[in-house]
Amino acid sequence: MTRILFICHGNICRSPMAEFVMKDLVKKAGLEDQFEIASAAVSREELGNPVYPPARRILAQHGIRCDGKTARQMSASDYSKYDHLVCMDRSNLLRLERIIGNDPDNKVSLLLDHAGIYRDVADPWYTGDFETTWNDVLAGCTALLEKLG
Repeated sequence: MTRILFICHGNICRSPMAEFVMKDLVKKAGLEDQFEIASAAVSREELGNPVYPPARRILAQHGIRCDGKTARQMSASDYSKYDHLVCMDRSNLLRLERIIGNDPDNKVSLLLDHAGIYRDVADPWYTGDFETTWNDVLAGCTALLEKLG
């Protein structure tokens, strides 16, 4: 079983998009029983809030549902629970280090690095551009699944 935790600032836009895109890709590949996929925040700002409506809408446009998902903050114990902790941007990496300390098992990465795109996943919270975020998340998740699958 491969366990993946996607991480962003508030866990209401990018990381839940990545969580549900990856779940969809895994399901379509017939690999559901080989993966556990979740998402979390590095902040406490949105705890308990549902996925942001524009993020839900873009997922729904692609036939992906995220019903029942609410924001949660990651904890230091997530490091031992998950095989891969995948951040959406460099700011998330810095905050993650404050939560888990160092990364002796090399579990932490940036999502787009897996696709050979060395930049942050576009943050729609500030731009309102959920289509660009969708494309970034899909590229990163597709490449990550190819590496792991």
